[in-house]
Amino acid sequence: MKPVLVAGEINADLVFTGCNELPAFGREVLVEGFRQGPGSSSMICAMGMAKLGDSVLFAGVAGQDSWGDYCVDALRGAGIDTHAVRRDATLRTGLTVALSAAHDRALVTYTGAIAALRAEDIGDDLLKQAGHLHVSSYYLQQGLQAGLGALLTRARACGVSTSLDPGFDPAQQWGSALRELLPLLDVFLPNALEACAISGAATPQQALQAFANGVTRTVIKCGAEGAMTLGDDGEVLAVPAIRVDAVDSTGAGDSFDAGFLHAWRRGLPLRESLRWGAASGGLSTRGVGGTATQADEADVQRLLAGTR
Repeated sequence: MKPVLVAGEINADLVFTGCNELPAFGREVLVEGFRQGPGSSSMICAMGMAKLGDSVLFAGVAGQDSWGDYCVDALRGAGIDTHAVRRDATLRTGLTVALSAAHDRALVTYTGAIAALRAEDIGDDLLKQAGHLHVSSYYLQQGLQAGLGALLTRARACGVSTSLDPGFDPAQQWGSALRELLPLLDVFLPNALEACAISGAATPQQALQAFANGVTRTVIKCGAEGAMTLGDDGEVLAVPAIRVDAVDSTGAGDSFDAGFLHAWRRGLPLRESLRWGAASGGLSTRGVGGTATQADEADVQRLLAGTR
């Protein structure tokens, strides 16, 4: 199977765990733990897929600084091909502070080089090396937005399937430009909040109907409530979250993406692909940070075998 190409943002995460309330200005709160780790939706998904056994290429931009070194080393350490990562001495690598409780988190991000990746950085020669193109954090990757439609079109022409995890819009404008990209996507992976905001729907179920276009498989991640999509009969198909002893939810949705795409690309039935996503996302919450306890294939298979 040809590699997955992840075109995405590069940043490190500083994760504070056991943060059960957010500090107000002028106040201080105490947390239970702390960890530095690889961050960004794109990196966490890429490393999750590599852990599951997929070959992964990564295209992105990092600063020529210690944080950039840390992130690129983490990708390489996971077995990911980083020859398409560009280092830019005029930019600083992005950094996210995650204030995490067991089942949710709040993020503060310095974007730095995140916005520097452009569609023209990803040539057809790179696309032809891949079997699938995944893009994350649409709203943060501002340099990629204008050319993303053309990139997805080129990917299709190269025989490459496509997926997008939109991420949260810090400006909370959401807009219509992303919806116009949906027919160019094979898989769309928002969470429930994002799906409702982008579609204007009141519920995730209504958002699924709003996004239905006969081309794109929309999968909505609902955290502790599991995940859902539309089945081939047009009815909502939902799977529950798979319970684990959660420590930190940072990056769980990105690990869900990794598990779902790993299974979907191999032609597993839709329900099983959702369960692979749920298992991968759940297992990633066992430790601090998005990548510390990501699952391998055997981990997922054991968990799923015990939850049928």
